[in-house]
Amino acid sequence: MSTIAWIAAGSLAAWLWLLLGQGFFWRTDQRLPRRAAPRSWPSVVIVVPARDEAGVLPESLPSLLRQSYPGDAEVILVDDGSTDGTGELARKLSEQYGGLPLTVTSPGEPEAGWTGKLWALRHGIALARTRRPEYLLLTDADIAHEPDSLCELVAAAGTNGLDLVSQMARLRVATAWERLVVPAFVYFFAQLYPFRRINGKRARATAAAGGCMLLRTETAERAAIPESVRQSVIDDVAVARAVRRAGGRVWLGLAERVDSIRPYPRLADLWRMVSRSAYAQLRHNPLLLAGTVAGLAMVYLAPPVAVCAGLFGPDAPGDAVAGWTGFVAWAVMAGTYVPMLRYYRQTLWLAPLLPFTALLYLLMTVDSAVQHYRGRGAAWKGRTYARPEAAPDR
Repeated sequence: MSTIAWIAAGSLAAWLWLLLGQGFFWRTDQRLPRRAAPRSWPSVVIVVPARDEAGVLPESLPSLLRQSYPGDAEVILVDDGSTDGTGELARKLSEQYGGLPLTVTSPGEPEAGWTGKLWALRHGIALARTRRPEYLLLTDADIAHEPDSLCELVAAAGTNGLDLVSQMARLRVATAWERLVVPAFVYFFAQLYPFRRINGKRARATAAAGGCMLLRTETAERAAIPESVRQSVIDDVAVARAVRRAGGRVWLGLAERVDSIRPYPRLADLWRMVSRSAYAQLRHNPLLLAGTVAGLAMVYLAPPVAVCAGLFGPDAPGDAVAGWTGFVAWAVMAGTYVPMLRYYRQTLWLAPLLPFTALLYLLMTVDSAVQHYRGRGAAWKGRTYARPEAAPDR
């Protein structure tokens, strides 16, 4: 066989293993587990870190204020140095919509050794603990919740003895670039952190989605959250690992009634979203970067290249072995992507384009490393972390 045929065979073998041996990552049926209403609803404080979020707050904050929760609940919005009137807008929305009590507070600029979001969470959680709630709901300012979202999260945690319940909010998919890139973002995340493996009682791997995390207060204190993860750029995974190290049970799945409303209309917007933390996920390790690039090339890019070799190779009618092997690998790849496209209600014709989307992610990851070595590091909302730490090891 030719070299390209051997590479295609390696790609096919990788896809067969991913299909059957990576926790069935491609399935999208990990939703909130069975749940029953408790006899007495526990108290909850919702903590929302917000920095320059006036554009999304009119849609997201009322969804929290209008939660139909039978127990004691309130909202703390941490205005993290906003320059667009986020705090004042939050107060006006509270006056307009009523509902759960709202407290707006500000922590000042982060101390050395803290990333901005975790500094805001530190302030919000500290204030929340003065209320002695049984649970904390940590949710981003761009996340909109259906009115029963809090009830469903608390019921799932209580029924199943969970210390951290996290839902990956359904991201906005409206523009052509969002359709191409966003479902793949969740697909790649699930491939890296298979939900079934995370949700097992004896799970070793763990992760969470930072947009929506219901955390038992007692466990948060035992895990020293957020102090123990204060330098993490990928804070959600770091929080989940801290909970697991403290003996807590973690559950992660896809949301049905929790949505991100933040728009990423241009490729440049999506590029920044991925590249700002991609190299941190690789622990700023050039060897891991090289391995990731090679792996993405073999698994995602080799199949279409092999198909082209089969069709247009120098020996008519081309390299048939490479072509057919690449075609089968490409078909398996596209098939594993179909459930995620259905979850996002997108056309299935996007499935064969997954190699192109993977190429974009490969370039975003390389760009993340380039920015890191230029001293720009992770940047978000006007703050730059030149040498941020990745989430701690499991």
